[in-house]
Amino acid sequence: PCRDSADRSPMSARAPLELGDPGGSLVRQYQRRNREQRTREAHPRIGELFLALRSAPQHESAFHQGAVAERAVADSLAVRTESDRVITLHNRRMPPGLADVDHLAIAPTGVWIIDTKDWKGKVEIKSPWFGEPRLLIRGHDCTKLIDGLERQIAAVRATLDRGGYEEITVRGALSFTKADLPLLRTQTFRGHLLPYRKALAHRLNADGPLSSVSIEQLARHLATLLPPAR
Repeated sequence: PCRDSADRSPMSARAPLELGDPGGSLVRQYQRRNREQRTREAHPRIGELFLALRSAPQHESAFHQGAVAERAVADSLAVRTESDRVITLHNRRMPPGLADVDHLAIAPTGVWIIDTKDWKGKVEIKSPWFGEPRLLIRGHDCTKLIDGLERQIAAVRATLDRGGYEEITVRGALSFTKADLPLLRTQTFRGHLLPYRKALAHRLNADGPLSSVSIEQLARHLATLLPPAR
């Protein structure tokens, strides 16, 4: 029998990928702990007065700001990366004990773990004569951010290895939305990028060994084993 234009490859005929909701986990935490809702429910008559007298707790503001930052990074990558070469999954659930992955980008060069940080201040790398290098933000030692990123990378690396993708390179990046970074170069710390969003997209768009078909196959594998966080 004759075949019409609907005859497509098995890959293109598959169901759409569930890319995830950027910042979704933080939004849900913010909603669960929403101060205004709790106050109004507990004090229906004078709740508005309480709200006027009290400022929002810091943890609630942090949830909201973190979610806004994750969405900003997701929007930037959607605009700046080439849709047929880069697939980005958002807000992925990790094994127990590990933080969720904010963004998981599958690109020609491999898999990128992108951790979004809504932090302000100058970002510096200090390498003393004695001791380990440190990541400083506003003069404070924030090396633990890299430690957390590396735990996520190790978990994704293990997931790929179990699926037979040992040859795939896994890289990491901290994406700061408000911090002061060098304008003319992209800093790295322990081999991980600390880029502006435009520079990050440039790295994701770079040529590499993975074809668009391989990228989609890999994205589907990761999307199944690392589902959206709830």
